[in-house]
Amino acid sequence: MTTVIQAFDPATGQPTGWVTTETTAEQVAAACAAADGTAAAVADVPRGQRADWLRAMAAQLEAERSELVSVADRETGLGRTRLDGELTRTCFQLRLFADVVDEGSFLEVTIDHQADTPMGPRPDLRRMLVPLGPVAVFGASNFPFAFSVPGGDTASALAAGCPVVIKAHPSHPQTSQCCFEAMSTALRGAGAPPGLIGLVHGVTAGEALVTDPRISAVGFTGSEAGGRALAALAASRPDPIPFYGELSGLNPVVISPAAAQARGAQIASGLLNSVTLGGGQFCTKPGLAFVPEGAAGNALVAELARLVGTAATATALNAGIEAAFRAGTALMESGTGVTMIGKAIDSCSHGYRLNPTVLSISAGQLRERLLEECFGPVTVVVRYTDGDDLLAVIRRLPGSLTATVHCEPGDESLPSGLPRLLMKKAGRLVWNGFPTGVAVTWAMQHGGPSPSTTNSLHSSVGPTAIRRFLRPVAWQDAPQDLLPAELRDDRADVPRRIDGQAARRRV
Repeated sequence: MTTVIQAFDPATGQPTGWVTTETTAEQVAAACAAADGTAAAVADVPRGQRADWLRAMAAQLEAERSELVSVADRETGLGRTRLDGELTRTCFQLRLFADVVDEGSFLEVTIDHQADTPMGPRPDLRRMLVPLGPVAVFGASNFPFAFSVPGGDTASALAAGCPVVIKAHPSHPQTSQCCFEAMSTALRGAGAPPGLIGLVHGVTAGEALVTDPRISAVGFTGSEAGGRALAALAASRPDPIPFYGELSGLNPVVISPAAAQARGAQIASGLLNSVTLGGGQFCTKPGLAFVPEGAAGNALVAELARLVGTAATATALNAGIEAAFRAGTALMESGTGVTMIGKAIDSCSHGYRLNPTVLSISAGQLRERLLEECFGPVTVVVRYTDGDDLLAVIRRLPGSLTATVHCEPGDESLPSGLPRLLMKKAGRLVWNGFPTGVAVTWAMQHGGPSPSTTNSLHSSVGPTAIRRFLRPVAWQDAPQDLLPAELRDDRADVPRRIDGQAARRRV
C-alpha cells in the first residue's frame, strides 16, 4: 500500500497538497546502492573539483531563492525574513566548506620519513584522513535549509568526499524536494557523478536507511527519542556505524547577583528574546535561568513577567510539537513549588500554536521533570540563594550544547568553580550573551555531553564537522605512485606535518 506524503501549513493546520509518496524499501536500497557505486570515484576526485560542486549547489540555491523561501514559509510558518537569512547561512556554509576543501588542512596530512631514531630504524610512514563512504543525513524540523537537505551534515559529508542519502523531514517535504532538485541540477551542471546525493521520504525509509549495509555513518538532528531509536539501530548492525545525533539540552543561563543589579532589565529582555526566537524551536534555546534571590533578582523576574505577558503566540512547526509542548508545560506547571511567572495570551484560534511561558522554582525544589527539555518557548527561572546553592543544582544538570554566564567585570558574586563545572556540562560557554545563534566558523563547537549529542568529540557546525565523516589511514613504505596525491613528496598544496614539524602549504 502506497503512503502519500502530504504537506501542511502550520499557521492554519490545513493540508497544502500532495508532495510525493513514501519511499519504498526497494527505492531506499537503490539510493544506497547508487551512493555506494560512486563512493570510490568521489573519494578520488581532486579536491578542487569537489569544492566546485559545493559552490555550484550554493549558486543554484541562491538562484532559486524566492521560490525556496516561499515554499519553506508555507510549510514552516517561520517567516520569509528568518528563512531568507537561513538560506543565506546555508549558502555561506557550502562556500566555506568549499574553501576548506581547497585549503586541505582538514585532511591532517602527516609524513614521517624513514630515519634512524633513538628507538631504532623507523619506516617511512604517511598518514591522512580518508572518506568513510556513503552517509545518511536526517533533516531537522526547525531549520528547513541549514540543518536539512542542503544543511551542515550534507555539506560536511560532501566536503569529506562521501556520497549522501538524505531523509527528508515530514514537516517540510516540499521544501526538501525543491532543495534536492536544485542541488541535483547544480551537480549535473558541474559534472558530478550520478548517485552523489539521494533523497528518501518516510519513517520506514529512515529506518531502512540506517540499517542498509552500504551506509557508513549517520548525521541526525531531532528529538532525543527519535535519535536514540535510530542510534540503537546503527549500533545493532552486524557492522555498527557511527551515529552523530544532536538531540536535546537545557542550555542553562546563570545570572550573577552583580549582573542582576547592574542590568537586570536588559538581561530579562535578552533572555525572553532568546527563549522565543523561532517560536522557541531552537536546539540552543535556554530552558533554565538561574536568578539570585533578593531585590535585584526579584526586579529581573518582574520584568520577565511583564515581557512574556506581551509576547506573541508562536507557530509550531507541526502538530506533534504543539501537542508535546502543551503536555510538557502542563506537567511542568503542576509540580510542587512551581510558580507561573507569566504566559502569553493565546491570540490565535487556528493552526499549531505555542504560548511563550515562564515558570519559577527555588533551587532546592528543582525536580527531575524540570531537568528535561521541553521543545518550544518555555523557560524555568531557578532562584538560588548563594554560590553553594547554585553549584549544588548545576551538578545535577544533564549535558547541553551551551551554558551561559552573565557577570560583571571583577565579579566575585559567583563561585570560582563555576566555569570549570559548566565546562563539564556543555560544549560552548557563552559570557554576557545568549546561546541562540550559532556562527559557522572554524572555532565553533556545536555539540556537548549526553543527551545533547551522542558524541561530544565532534561539532555539527563549522569546518571541523567534516571530521565526523573521515577516518585515518597510514601508508608504510608505500611507493610514491601508490600514495594519495596529498602524501607524495612532489605535492605540497596542503598544510602538512613533516618529521614532526609543521610545513606551510605551497601554492
